[in-house]
Amino acid sequence: MSEETTRLIAIDDHEMENASGPNLFGLPTPTATEANAPKQPFVIGVSGGTASGKTTVCNMIIQQLRDHRVVLVSQDSFYRGLTPEESRRVHEYNFDHPDAFDTEQLLDCIQKLKSGQSYQVPIYDFKSHSRLTDSFRQVNASDVIILEGILVFHDRRVRNLMNMKLFLDTDDDVRLARRIKRDIVERGRDINSVLDQYAKFVKPAFDDFVLPTKKYADVIIPRGASNHVAIDLIVQHIRTKLGQHNLCKIYPNLTAIQSMFQIRGMHTLIRDRETSKHDFIFYSDRLIRLVVEHGLGHLPFTEKQVVTPTGSVYTGVDFCKKLCGVSIVRSGESMENALRACCKGIRIGKILIHRDGDDNGKQLIYEKLPKDISERHVLLLDPVLATGKPCLYSLNFYSSFPILMRTGKCYKHSKRDFAVRSRSQNTSNSASQAIELLTQKGVPESHIIFLNLISAPEGIHRVCKRFPLLKIVTSEIDVALNEEFRVIPGLGEFGDRYFGTDD
Repeated sequence: MSEETTRLIAIDDHEMENASGPNLFGLPTPTATEANAPKQPFVIGVSGGTASGKTTVCNMIIQQLRDHRVVLVSQDSFYRGLTPEESRRVHEYNFDHPDAFDTEQLLDCIQKLKSGQSYQVPIYDFKSHSRLTDSFRQVNASDVIILEGILVFHDRRVRNLMNMKLFLDTDDDVRLARRIKRDIVERGRDINSVLDQYAKFVKPAFDDFVLPTKKYADVIIPRGASNHVAIDLIVQHIRTKLGQHNLCKIYPNLTAIQSMFQIRGMHTLIRDRETSKHDFIFYSDRLIRLVVEHGLGHLPFTEKQVVTPTGSVYTGVDFCKKLCGVSIVRSGESMENALRACCKGIRIGKILIHRDGDDNGKQLIYEKLPKDISERHVLLLDPVLATGKPCLYSLNFYSSFPILMRTGKCYKHSKRDFAVRSRSQNTSNSASQAIELLTQKGVPESHIIFLNLISAPEGIHRVCKRFPLLKIVTSEIDVALNEEFRVIPGLGEFGDRYFGTDD
């Protein structure tokens, strides 16, 4: 192995442990209290000499994370505006000195972002050497904050806010060539002024202020952006640190689909109260299909070999044969089409739960399930997991529908007759009672996979604690329930919006 290969990525284990918590390969299991606490953003500092490839590396990390929860803040945005006297003598001004930056404002920015607040980052014009007075870049709070700049490690207060510190170790000649090209093309300089500034200020400042901060780095990346192996390792470490939702670390039977721009975009649309019914249905169906496909991946598979048209043998898997769906009426019925599209000819049962009065009221249950359901794996369908306990369920049905079984008789009512629900509890669901009914029918708890679009932590705690062998698959975990038992931020009354009965 060459010396250059062994220097591929240098990690100081002690520094990494102190800066980033547990080692590279795992995260501690938090308590239930920690799971409900707001997540602290993971702050990454990226430093190195001028034109070492800091911005390029940051963009590569963001692209590989493919995550909406990453924001980039550049130290260059916090250059101080020059005074009239400094502007007249701009060629004698050292832009690479620590005093050239407004470190106090940079510190305020990162502190506010870490506390969950948004920040208006100034925009610096490198041609006029001044800040734009009427424009700002709005940066919102995020799970990952990347701060890049030549001197982001210089101030101890800023450095202490970072969970991971990267230093790009790029050859001086390569950096000079990049600097010449960048300053001429992007900043309107001529080559003589670029070389003069480099010799007079840039190189001495690098030796005096930038290079000494290399000792604070957790990871040193030789060759900068061209070192793809090092960047891949860093991305893997960030993913580990970013991790799953805290509740997924507590309950191994809970799965939240990895959030990407597509999923986040669809959630944005269905959560928007201004979204039309047509668009709400369209994007809800797309999300439901993803949840169903993900849920099917948790079913048992058996190995199977087939012969391809080329005569080759392909070793794959065979789908689970004994399978059925059960929708919790009525919102759960919105998920049936996606299940049928994924599983040809699948049988789907229905459960309706209604609670009279308060929590001590008698429950009336209508169920229509396959007779051999005890022999099947069950996909339980309900778009929203709120309280996780039985409550007054929405009986706002479409025109006429048989719903309740009373003394052996089935009654039909119009949707107006059944507008007896509590609006404050409509997003709550009857998940626990439905699961209990399935187990009473002989379905093993481990054979039930509960599929929903959004889940509240309260509902997850209740269901996962009561049914530890059941699996929950959701596309997003929301913040909490409010005093009216509505999921926050939520998406409103799902059944009403999907079936058009919200007028």
